[in-house]
Amino acid sequence: MCYIAEGRSGACDRYANDNGNLIRLDPLTILENRENTDTNVVPFLEREWNGDIVAGPETFVTAIGAGTTYPDYKPAPFIVASEVDGVDMVTVVTEGIFSYCGVKLKIDTDRHLGDECALVRSAGEVIGHVTTSEYGSQMLSLGGVHHLTGGSKKEGRLTCSTMLALCNGETADLTIDGGAELTVQAGKAPTINGALEERMRVGCGSATVGMFAAQWKGLVDEVVVVDDHITGVMSEHQAGKVIGWEPTGIKINGRRSTPGRYFQVAEPGTGWGGTNLTDPLAIISKFDAKTARPGLSILMVSTTGEHAAYFELDDELLPVQQEMPERLLPSVRRIEENCEPALTSV
Repeated sequence: MCYIAEGRSGACDRYANDNGNLIRLDPLTILENRENTDTNVVPFLEREWNGDIVAGPETFVTAIGAGTTYPDYKPAPFIVASEVDGVDMVTVVTEGIFSYCGVKLKIDTDRHLGDECALVRSAGEVIGHVTTSEYGSQMLSLGGVHHLTGGSKKEGRLTCSTMLALCNGETADLTIDGGAELTVQAGKAPTINGALEERMRVGCGSATVGMFAAQWKGLVDEVVVVDDHITGVMSEHQAGKVIGWEPTGIKINGRRSTPGRYFQVAEPGTGWGGTNLTDPLAIISKFDAKTARPGLSILMVSTTGEHAAYFELDDELLPVQQEMPERLLPSVRRIEENCEPALTSV
């Protein structure tokens, strides 16, 4: 559904417009068809792969637990010699000094924990910052030489003890300036502002529309899946179009991407779908009177099913909340069932 101008490539860099013809920029290579041609094919392996992650019987050496004598002149505590394909290999193992270490903390939640670059604190001391988020997860960057040695002794000790606790699978209490209070532990769901996170989303709003389009067809006239990343609108989305979903005339506040996909419908937050919304109707501007009709039914749901509401248009084509019909409850529950419990990983 992308528009590619003449002589330009698409956003994915896979296709381009060549005099009105859609062409692939990266040709599809079928190895069997190239076997007897002059095409240069780079071999994946020089020998047949047996599926092992580490090839051959060689010992896979890591530095965990090795200790170090750095910066002394003494030899490293572990020097491992081996032979690989007739070549003598020597692996010198030392463990880096702790003042160089850092931790990337991946917190599986859609909820907004704090602005990018906001400071992260432990017992009031700065030990890191919020870094760029990943799809469905918030990321914290903790530790590093600046916090371990560049600040006060208390800052260094708390940075060290917090990282040790996290890496040893223990709990850590963190606060983010202008943001959330957290309790995190590897392999356990995080507690955010005193509430235990119970589920992770099955996908963005667009992905959720795609997965549940057939289940919602015939049960409701319109579905809007509210999401901080991509909000999905069923009647416009390609997933709805291919199964004959009728237009509803809905108009969404936000930046329209491709049909049925909207960015920036609200600010990030801890409400519906990782936004700051408590009222999902705030993202609906109006309905087109040429298409919409009184009684038209709308399901609005978050990406985890945690929030859901049902509306019908009145005579002035304004959505009025109604009790959720029994016919829609199984699909909302199925979203919840498909959402894995949130886990924090280090």
